[in-house]
Amino acid sequence: MTTRLQREAHKESMLINMGPSHPAMHGTIRIMLELDGEVVRNSEVEVGYLHRGFEKTCEHKTYFNLLPYTDRLNYVSPLINNLGYVMTMEKMLGLEIPERAQYLRVIMCELSRISDHLTALAAMTMECGAFTVFLYYIKAREEIWNVIEQTTGARMTTSYIRIGGVKADLHPEYKPKLDLAIKMTRDVLKDVSGLLDKNKIWIDRTRDVAVADSAMAINYGFTGPFLRASGVSYDVRKALPYLVYDQLDFEVPLGDKGDNFDRYLVRMREMEQSLRIIEQAVSKMPPATSSTDLMAEGVEPAEAIKSSRSQKVTERIKLSPNLEGSEKDAYPDILSAGKKYIVPPKEDTYTNIEGLINHFKFFMRGHGIRPPKGEVYFSVEGGSGEVGFYIVSDGTDKPYRLHLRAPCLHIVSALEELIQGHYIADIIPTFGSTNMIGGELDR
Repeated sequence: MTTRLQREAHKESMLINMGPSHPAMHGTIRIMLELDGEVVRNSEVEVGYLHRGFEKTCEHKTYFNLLPYTDRLNYVSPLINNLGYVMTMEKMLGLEIPERAQYLRVIMCELSRISDHLTALAAMTMECGAFTVFLYYIKAREEIWNVIEQTTGARMTTSYIRIGGVKADLHPEYKPKLDLAIKMTRDVLKDVSGLLDKNKIWIDRTRDVAVADSAMAINYGFTGPFLRASGVSYDVRKALPYLVYDQLDFEVPLGDKGDNFDRYLVRMREMEQSLRIIEQAVSKMPPATSSTDLMAEGVEPAEAIKSSRSQKVTERIKLSPNLEGSEKDAYPDILSAGKKYIVPPKEDTYTNIEGLINHFKFFMRGHGIRPPKGEVYFSVEGGSGEVGFYIVSDGTDKPYRLHLRAPCLHIVSALEELIQGHYIADIIPTFGSTNMIGGELDR
């Protein structure tokens, strides 16, 4: 099949492929280039090499069971994808979320945002030859992921944020790890700024390259750091506040020229603001109202039931270590009071027939979460921009239609215009500045 680029190519120009096997294309993008020497005369970007069928798959999963699929969208900041989906569902169901759970969500999402920006800049700088900077960024990301893993049980695909709240409360010993991650990230940002902000090689590779002014950014539908680098002050956390962001003090960094250098600077400054948000959230978060050391009074564990059916148990039920922080007495702090929309506590499921039936019905086909008929849209501020979910409900336990508003798609759609007239070498930092994530783009 003849492509548009082949039909329009000048007879003296050269046609080459960059990707999908090119390392800078991450294995999921193909750019067909028409070159005049080393200058890009024309190009055509082809996506779809990682098509996952996310939206269609979700229409065949229950509202609860499709949550892990959102982790695999932007797999560098999965917690924010979880949040976008569950808040869309909570809007549809009219759920109220405990205040402590809202702060927990903010802390985890801002850690996820820092991880996203660290990864994006690590890839962008490494592909330009700044391997030392790459190692610095990854060192900070490891500490961020250690904090996330300690509470959620996983580093990347967490499924931590649930409909109605969160999976579990913070790990009892989270503070030392969090303090270390914040300190190390600040040190890394300072070191990288010293290495790159006035580095002539870095500036020559990024300054005045792939300029997108505010008009172009708005026309393409850019959001996130890519939009703010063009000087447009739009952040979903400020424009349409959700959770407790309106109670926290932070700034929205902006760029001047909308070039690759500005995109680097905006992400660097956004990480500093995310650290501020985390520190405020930790200090303002209300304490847990119940202690996990309390007795589960009147509950009969399986061992006691065998010995006596009339004797009440005074020992606390011992749950599996992977359920730490999600005990029954932690529910008021981490989950909504809407019982039919949340998983019954394991203490009830394991010890009495009513709890077992409730658990069984929650996961049984045709039961579980069944929102009223209607449609709803909700969006949050993701690592690359506005992450929005549009869901149509037909009253069953599965979505009739689910659509994802993926920020990557709008940015990558402008790549052909951004690289036109620049050198082949300029494609690498430009593509890196888009922070293209295949799982989100080829959903």
